[in-house]
Amino acid sequence: MIEVLQSILALLVSLSILVTVHEFGHYWMAKKCGVHVLRFSVGFGKPIFTYRGKAPDLQTNEHSDIGTRSNELLQPTEFCIAAIPLGGYVKMLDQREGFVADDQIHHSLNSKPVLQRIAIAAAGPMANFLLAILAYWILFASGITGVVPVIGTLVVESPAYLAGLRSGQEILTVDGQDTPTWSDVNLKLFERLGETGELSFRVRESGALDTTGDYSVEISRWLVGEDEPRPAASLGLAPKIPVYPADIGLIVADGRAEQGGLKVDDRVTAINGLRLQSWQDLVRQMQSNAEVMLVVDVLRGGQKVTLQITPEAVVKNGVTTGVIGAARVSVPWPEEMLRKVKYPIYSAWIPAVRKTVEISVFTLESIIKMIEGVISPKNISGPVTIAQIANQTAQSGFESFIGFIALLSISLGIINLMPVPMLDGGHLLYYLVELVTGKALPENIQNYGYQIGLALIMGIMALAFYNDFMRL
Repeated sequence: MIEVLQSILALLVSLSILVTVHEFGHYWMAKKCGVHVLRFSVGFGKPIFTYRGKAPDLQTNEHSDIGTRSNELLQPTEFCIAAIPLGGYVKMLDQREGFVADDQIHHSLNSKPVLQRIAIAAAGPMANFLLAILAYWILFASGITGVVPVIGTLVVESPAYLAGLRSGQEILTVDGQDTPTWSDVNLKLFERLGETGELSFRVRESGALDTTGDYSVEISRWLVGEDEPRPAASLGLAPKIPVYPADIGLIVADGRAEQGGLKVDDRVTAINGLRLQSWQDLVRQMQSNAEVMLVVDVLRGGQKVTLQITPEAVVKNGVTTGVIGAARVSVPWPEEMLRKVKYPIYSAWIPAVRKTVEISVFTLESIIKMIEGVISPKNISGPVTIAQIANQTAQSGFESFIGFIALLSISLGIINLMPVPMLDGGHLLYYLVELVTGKALPENIQNYGYQIGLALIMGIMALAFYNDFMRL
């Protein structure tokens, strides 16, 4: 229950930051273009907190009765926090949404030139990209820590092994792009999902500082349609990881480990009489013995205890594997297996911009591949998965959480720029048509578009919720 509450809190904090920045982009640009903002809301539904700003100083015709009355009708901007914290909006003065006095029309959104309306619509997503750049700037200035991409266990006869890659080699580049950490390696591999061609690797040979080698792996429609694609694993690659003892740090409620009597702080010493040297040995034994009763020897408080545990069979990507619902004790990685990527604060904005562009392109290409059917729609995540990741990154520390905020902000910016009515990209599409043709689309066509856009968004949200609960 505590973990659920923590996940919800992490989700609310994350969304509040992203939505506030996004809507402030619209608000700031609207003010710059002379559009009066009626309400700035974080969240939807009934406001639970409202603050009214100063009454705007709008120019009116002092000799006009209409102008005098309009000053009385004009309300200062309301800044609200609403009850449903899954988005937000900026409501602007607009003749299409209500009465606007004659002397205030020039402060309404619909009266502004189309280029200004384009700027206002685009300002929200642009604010999200700027937030991502700021987040990465902070991270690169303080230093991003990642695992050195040294190849660990390599599956014999796997594509990577057949290409000549070997354990102990450090991956320097993938497809010519530098990969200082395993995170960078994984990103470059994910970029090639669904493609046919050649993956190129440059590596530093094991035990040699100055000796490098080039290798290539052939791919064909790589991992097309996989529900949970794991590019590195599909090549047979795995990072070199520390050797951890088989100490139990977490037991999942009602899992096979708990049912078999395993407890936190137990050290598993043997399975079916075979002595274990590490946590990895324990994992391999459990995964390869789904629904097979195992005799498990543990050390508990200095005493030997013998248990019987049957790993549960779970099918992932068509492969059956055994799980027991247990995790090891959390132990820090050795310093020599980690790498810190850091830049001076005055120049850290350069890799921050580069990283934001890189992730933006990757996100856009992933959406296109999903539309083409290359990437499974089961990879779409909703608020439940986002909440879990937000909680995990928050618990992992400042660096992980800021990186998550940057990724989520980029995703929000890209999605809002999609040419779907109801989104900023839909407004931009209408405005671009107006810019080219010299006249706005008829309102009935715009309304049809909004209805289609709403149906599409609701469908995607339903799929995201479905995927979330299937993962649970």
